[in-house]
Amino acid sequence: MTIDNILVIAKKIIDVLLVWAILFYILKALRRNMKMVLLFKGILVIVIVKVLADLLDLVTIGYLIDYVIEWAPLALIIIFQPEIRTALEHLGKTQLLGRHKTMTVSEREKSVKEILGAVEYLRKMRMGALMVIERDTSLAEYIKKSQPIYADLSSSLLASLFFNNNPLHDGGVIIQGDKITSAAAVFPTSDNPNISKRLGTRHRAAIGISEESDCIALIVSEETGRISIAIDGNFYYNLSLEEAKLKLLEELSPSTTLLTENEKEEEENE
Repeated sequence: MTIDNILVIAKKIIDVLLVWAILFYILKALRRNMKMVLLFKGILVIVIVKVLADLLDLVTIGYLIDYVIEWAPLALIIIFQPEIRTALEHLGKTQLLGRHKTMTVSEREKSVKEILGAVEYLRKMRMGALMVIERDTSLAEYIKKSQPIYADLSSSLLASLFFNNNPLHDGGVIIQGDKITSAAAVFPTSDNPNISKRLGTRHRAAIGISEESDCIALIVSEETGRISIAIDGNFYYNLSLEEAKLKLLEELSPSTTLLTENEKEEEENE
């Protein structure tokens, strides 16, 4: 096999991988955006009608469908300009290595322990809370508009931020790695029509920010004390402390094992 043949094969593999990556990103966006789902259904209907028109030789409807297809790309760009801009912004905010990936196993477990310590206290005291844990997608946009904290993550400090008399309690807390970055953050609420009307603003904000980024949004209900988690637009309601712990550890673990020197030392000691 010559070098030219190897280059040709390599180019084809890269070409296929790029197409796969684009399709994966589109399908991921479809799953998290109701408007995109409706758009996909509309396109599917048009394609079916076009196929039927060609098979049954329906000239008039075929002409109309051809006209729609001709102008559809321009119409879609105009109508879905906000969604396209959001998708491009999301792509630009993606970090190659989120802070949670650089943490050792013990640091991740300690962070989860501190978070759940605060959650347990808040649940018992019936104090509402919204904690948003950053992963690969940067939350700098929301950090910039909130109150900076930049303190070590601890259950006592985290719980105190949600005291009713605390001026910072009305909003969300943003956590980056093992640090509390900011408080009183305001997040967009989800417009998903399938969300139960029983859920309040705090829960809708958690789902909304999870739709816009890959963060983990943890909620404590002020009325019931129930624990819920929103991830990628999916909502896990009324979790036990143990279920919440397992979910956080699972989602904060990097998809590929990244061993730092500290982690290697821990494994050797074991």
